[in-house]
Amino acid sequence: MASVRQIQVAEMLVHLAGNFFARESNRESLMTITRADISPDLRNAKIYFSVIPQRYETSALNFAKRSRSEFRKYVRDHTRMQYLPTIDFEIDFGEKNRQRIDELTRH
Repeated sequence: MASVRQIQVAEMLVHLAGNFFARESNRESLMTITRADISPDLRNAKIYFSVIPQRYETSALNFAKRSRSEFRKYVRDHTRMQYLPTIDFEIDFGEKNRQRIDELTRH
């Protein structure tokens, strides 16, 4: 069970990541930040996102991973957190699977 602070930090990172990638990403694909997981000690965070169209997932993931240090600086500039977590990005396959199930059940 996540602590209240973990939930607050995760929600803040989701919001900041959404703003950052809306501003920084190319306009070929749409990156949607779906969730963030943060370790109990608040030192490590993993931010999950989905990409539309799916053919741009690999390039979007590479872009997100290349932008980690810039995103960390963005978080530092837009928060008052004493310690910034180490941030990593991943494609949210859970969301992708949920969308596929929804698509199959509609037909």
